[in-house]
Amino acid sequence: MTSAPRLLTDPFLQLPTETSVRVVWFTEFAGAKHKVAYGENLKQTSYASTTKLSRTREDQRSRVANQTQDGQVYQKPVLRNIWRHEAEVTGLTPGVRANYRVTSIREDGESVSSDVFTLAPTPKADTALKILLTSDHQLKPMTEVNLQKVVETVGRVDAVWFAGDLINVSDRASEWFDDNRGTALFPGLQGRAKYEIEHNGIKTTYTGGQIIQHAPMFTCIGNHEVMGRFARKQSLNDEFDDTFPREVAQKFYRNKSLRDSSFNTNTYEEIFTLPQSKEGGKRYYAVSFGDVRLVVLYATNMWRTPKLDGKYVSRYREAEKDLNHPENWGYGQIIYEPIDRGSKQYNWLEQELKSPEFKQAKYKVVMFHHPPHTLGDNIVPAYTNPLQIIERNEADNIKAIRYEYPKDKDYLIRDVMPLLEAANVQLVFYGHSHLWNRFVSSNGMHFLETSNVGNTYGAAWGDRKREIPIGYKEDYVMLGDPNELEPVLPTIAPLLDKDGKPLPYIASNDITAFSIFDTGTGIVSSYRFDTRKPDLDVLKFDEFKLK
Repeated sequence: MTSAPRLLTDPFLQLPTETSVRVVWFTEFAGAKHKVAYGENLKQTSYASTTKLSRTREDQRSRVANQTQDGQVYQKPVLRNIWRHEAEVTGLTPGVRANYRVTSIREDGESVSSDVFTLAPTPKADTALKILLTSDHQLKPMTEVNLQKVVETVGRVDAVWFAGDLINVSDRASEWFDDNRGTALFPGLQGRAKYEIEHNGIKTTYTGGQIIQHAPMFTCIGNHEVMGRFARKQSLNDEFDDTFPREVAQKFYRNKSLRDSSFNTNTYEEIFTLPQSKEGGKRYYAVSFGDVRLVVLYATNMWRTPKLDGKYVSRYREAEKDLNHPENWGYGQIIYEPIDRGSKQYNWLEQELKSPEFKQAKYKVVMFHHPPHTLGDNIVPAYTNPLQIIERNEADNIKAIRYEYPKDKDYLIRDVMPLLEAANVQLVFYGHSHLWNRFVSSNGMHFLETSNVGNTYGAAWGDRKREIPIGYKEDYVMLGDPNELEPVLPTIAPLLDKDGKPLPYIASNDITAFSIFDTGTGIVSSYRFDTRKPDLDVLKFDEFKLK
């Protein structure tokens, strides 16, 4: 007997315009017909176009169905067939919500429908909106708590801005849809997750929040949305780690696709329908939403370990065993998309900041992944192209390969931040370091990193020093922000250290934080919740106003 069909996700909203919005959902069958019923009594219908995801796979590290790390079903990457459905709902009125429901009909005629949700087109200017600022979910503990508390605290949000690192390995399907630990991306953002946290023998189950069924999500690319050389390795984790510079790939792989032989964001781009720029497509773009002009940049690089013992491909050196195998070199923390002065992305940004849409917006916000200012570790070394230094012995054999990152060539600090300051950007929003902290420049531009939704790697503050290389040319500070801004203390209820002094950050594996931008007041509010005390309320601990 054939089992009943099911939706792999609830529907979610993408790419709103003044009179329309896209509805997207996924199934594991191609289907005979897929549609959205909407409007009064759900009498209007829009039929969906269907595409198959080209790279979604499962492997040894997947946690899907009954597979665990000890009981593997997959021994190598195996294609998983997933179909994406997208329908455009038109004829909408700004400020008016409409009900909708999706239905998918399988080839045998059996059908499955979602619950009824609501949708709306792009809001008009002067509309007060609540926008969730989030990043770095990555299937981490407490992410479902975080999203559930968003809905319980502020109700329905009007949009989600996601500053990258949605998942860990972009081509692993279960990380997006149905990881059996209950922490996949879509279930958490749709209130369908199931994650259990235990403290003092008491277990509490969290389901995430029903968010993106009602609110469009705008995302940017983080390092975890990027896959390496396609199908060169025997696991998806190794393939993810196998990114290769494009200019080197052109020499090594003359007869292969440049994306397949270097790095790609294929799955990310196939999953989301986003605004597009002529120059950058979905990878960097700008969009107006109510009173806000949101500029989204592609600013991320390959994360590599800071270890210096020679066993690993490191951000600072190559593994000793691969010194004579350049096809296995990591080439340092390679930057995926140029953003330095004169690059295509920089030139596009320069023109966007001069556009009427940007200049006339009440609020000007820029979102990307890599932090320009943070107490986290991931800001070191500088955001610049690695300078390769090959050391040879007297016989001219390679004895070491190391990488320098000149601090005075940090593209974000040297090139991008002055551009944003001059354009009167009020807020720069980013993630990557898995903590909450914020900064303000001398000109009053705010910087917010609110990425401790479910885990942290700590902050360079107090007794905890940042791990930095020894014996390399560049001198990095072990504490504080390497780019010399002082962190801002939370304005309402900062956490206290062991001596009772207020802390300018949240870096905890028990306390989760989220931020809400209220465009009606211009206030960005940050909230925290202590999972060790599930009976206590969420606490607002910081707020600041955009001028």
